Amino acid sequence: MLNFGTKIRKSLNRTRNSVFGQITDLFGGGRIDDKLWDDLEALLIQADVGVDTTTALLETVRQQVEQEGMTDPGQVRDVLKDEMTRLLAGYTPSQVDKDRLLTVMLVVGVNGSGKTTNIAKLADLYRRQGKKVVLAAADTFRAAAIDQLKIWGERANCPVIAHQPNADPGAVVFDAIKSAQARKADMVIIDTAGRLHTKYNLMKELEKLRSIAQKQVHAAPHETLLVLDATTGQNALAQARHFKDSVDITGVLLAKLDGTAKGGVVFSIGKELGVPVRFVGTGEGLEDLIPFDAQAFVDGLFEA
Repeated sequence: MLNFGTKIRKSLNRTRNSVFGQITDLFGGGRIDDKLWDDLEALLIQADVGVDTTTALLETVRQQVEQEGMTDPGQVRDVLKDEMTRLLAGYTPSQVDKDRLLTVMLVVGVNGSGKTTNIAKLADLYRRQGKKVVLAAADTFRAAAIDQLKIWGERANCPVIAHQPNADPGAVVFDAIKSAQARKADMVIIDTAGRLHTKYNLMKELEKLRSIAQKQVHAAPHETLLVLDATTGQNALAQARHFKDSVDITGVLLAKLDGTAKGGVVFSIGKELGVPVRFVGTGEGLEDLIPFDAQAFVDGLFEA
């Protein structure tokens, strides 16, 4: 089985072989001059690092390079990698408190982002860590979402608590928590509606689910993860802003990292939203979800 670092590197093949491959070539020789800085800026933006994040990143890197009198472009690469890693340093994996009797995780995201599939991957990841996990099918507005979670729940060997389509999502959350407590489970992971008619409805629905969870378990939900589709690049960032305005997001699960050439969006998520990436999707299989590792991610961008 591949370790986490190897999985991250493999998932970054498209990003590394396109834009970041060109960035690596910039440091192959020559001089540190304005052309190098201009080309580096253009390529980082092309990689979906984002204009504001790129500007801040290069300002810091350039300042250090000039202060230390560096002349070798390879030194710029090393400073850039260190600064990128520092930028992502707060992106720690989500931890389940071993002293907490029951951890409640709320998962949000637009339809099509891979939310339901990645909930099953999360469940499988925690189950392989020895946790007992119960899934709650609280996206009752789409019958397909309920059926999909049931199928994936079977694959992950985790029970799924579900009601009929269009049932009250709050009732599903209530029953799922009661079921988890009866089973002496360690976690409840809640699937939620990807889109309601208005932002107001979405906010009120999620507030209701949070309130129901909190009445059953102290300080619940303990984590609210936003699932973003990495292949949508900066559009994913726009989605993140929308949800952050409505929900108290504690972390991001970046799905389909292996399917994009613009993995640089990870830097924008942290810099512009102040929200850590907790997990990344590295493939289509049940085990293709791993905790985010800043050093492995940055190394994977530059090294084959």
